[in-house]
Amino acid sequence: MNFIVSLFTVEFLVTALAFLAALGAIFSFAMPYLQQDRLGARLKLVAERRDELKTLARNERDSRKNRLRPTARTYMQEVVDRLSLRKILESPETRLALTRAGLRGQAPLVTFLFFRLVMPMIVFAGALIYLLITDNFAGNFLAKLAVALGAGGIGFYLPNVYVQNLTAKRQQAISRAFPDALDLLLICVESGMTIEVAFSRVAKEIGSQSVELAEELGLTTAELAYLSDRRIALENFAQRTGLEGVKAVVTSLIQSERYGTPLAQSLRVMAQENRDLRMAAAEKKAGALPAQLTVPMIGCFLPVLFLVILGPAAITVMNAN
Repeated sequence: MNFIVSLFTVEFLVTALAFLAALGAIFSFAMPYLQQDRLGARLKLVAERRDELKTLARNERDSRKNRLRPTARTYMQEVVDRLSLRKILESPETRLALTRAGLRGQAPLVTFLFFRLVMPMIVFAGALIYLLITDNFAGNFLAKLAVALGAGGIGFYLPNVYVQNLTAKRQQAISRAFPDALDLLLICVESGMTIEVAFSRVAKEIGSQSVELAEELGLTTAELAYLSDRRIALENFAQRTGLEGVKAVVTSLIQSERYGTPLAQSLRVMAQENRDLRMAAAEKKAGALPAQLTVPMIGCFLPVLFLVILGPAAITVMNAN
């Protein structure tokens, strides 16, 4: 009882507020130093992709095969090669899913295949040890083993769930900034720029708002410059994002390239449509907030409110007794 009363003293409240203020000041000072240069890392990937396209174009022009220098083989690479996991688990859909999540190159693919192999064993061992140590699950050893095997089966799909979450966050970031990027692209096209120059310019301007979209536009610029067919470069842009709005814009760009139709009017219409889609998604999320806040209010807010309202009265009654 004395402890509860001490929580409402002036000295304790002043000390707590001073501690929170000092913690906030430390956070505010350290936050800029903890932030990573995501835009610089993404632009580095774009530059590497551009260099790769240059190499492929030069090798195709000279009719020579590309010979890469041997690199050090990590233990993940060794496991994947020894067990032939590429033949068993790799597919075009796997590469596309990793690309949409922003994971490009051989290293993310090898890591993904490796964890699809080891995650069932890790989850199985962890679940079995937990069930054997604790008494929360009643049953004999065979029942616990069956539950652990089920958990191991779920662990096989955990890498897919992780990649799907990355893809969803990436697509959300791209869809938020895409209407603004279309407005910038429209301005560049109306000023007389070509598609390659317009994409490059928009990639630089949109980087502060969406690093993911800047990366995709930079890759598209590189592919437009070095691939023999411009249509393939635009279609790759649509496949890497997986968004319907981007696919519609790519279709419009391809038709403009093929038939010579006006591009400015199409971009203006597409920008308005994508902006309407973004507003509809925001309204849908706002409409679902009251239902989502019901449980937190019942479980968190109301008990604290009752404690604040009834706490002093209860303390007074208990002191009177």
